[in-house]
Amino acid sequence: MTTAVHGSSVDITTPDGTADAYLVHPVDDGPHPGVLLYMDAFGLRPHLKAMADRLAAAGYVVLVPNVFYRAGRAPVLELPEFIDPTARPELFGKIMPLIGELTPEATMRDAAAYLDWLGSSPLTTGGPVGITGYCMGAGLAVRTAGTYPDRVAAAAGFHGARLATDAPDSPHLLADRITAELYFGHADQDSSNPAEQIEALGKALAAAGVSHRSEVYAGANHGFTQADTAMYSEEASERHWEALLELFARKL
Repeated sequence: MTTAVHGSSVDITTPDGTADAYLVHPVDDGPHPGVLLYMDAFGLRPHLKAMADRLAAAGYVVLVPNVFYRAGRAPVLELPEFIDPTARPELFGKIMPLIGELTPEATMRDAAAYLDWLGSSPLTTGGPVGITGYCMGAGLAVRTAGTYPDRVAAAAGFHGARLATDAPDSPHLLADRITAELYFGHADQDSSNPAEQIEALGKALAAAGVSHRSEVYAGANHGFTQADTAMYSEEASERHWEALLELFARKL
């Protein structure tokens, strides 16, 4: 039986402006645990809304902020219905400057606003939330869990990029502040997240005593959960759903 859900657009006041977002929740008496879904680099679009709908149907209030809101309301970029980066290399020329503006300080100011909004919504239980992030959103998920440990019960990242680098602000350096349980689904065909970075992330989490599971999805490409892209893998995506829903069912 599929739970009916209701989706709508909401505006969230942040220290830097107003972030537009997609909110979806079960159509019942509620309340339900809150979930923050961090987008991939292609942004808030119909496919991400469909993912949020599926998550909400499992019993969650899901907020999907447009993290590029400083550049405008979604859609910030004009995207084709089917995204094939090899056929549209100019897309990355437009995306990379947007990502470059997302400093750790700015994104964590935003994260506080998103968590405050979820926590104060009558739709949610008001307790610690779950987070799931995709591509660059996986790094935001880790960073949010480490910056606001008392407000995040579980966090997951899928086909994440640059999670454990030599940079002084690499997400994995927050491991000793994380109290949430974490799950990672890595793509093994992913130049943005090579094996040595996957290993470094796992070592940092283990050393900090963080409860976590890190799995490498064989044959999966970066972006494997995104059905509107050429990188999509139905098998890997369904594996991601199974892991994500299991984590949230236990921790939320």
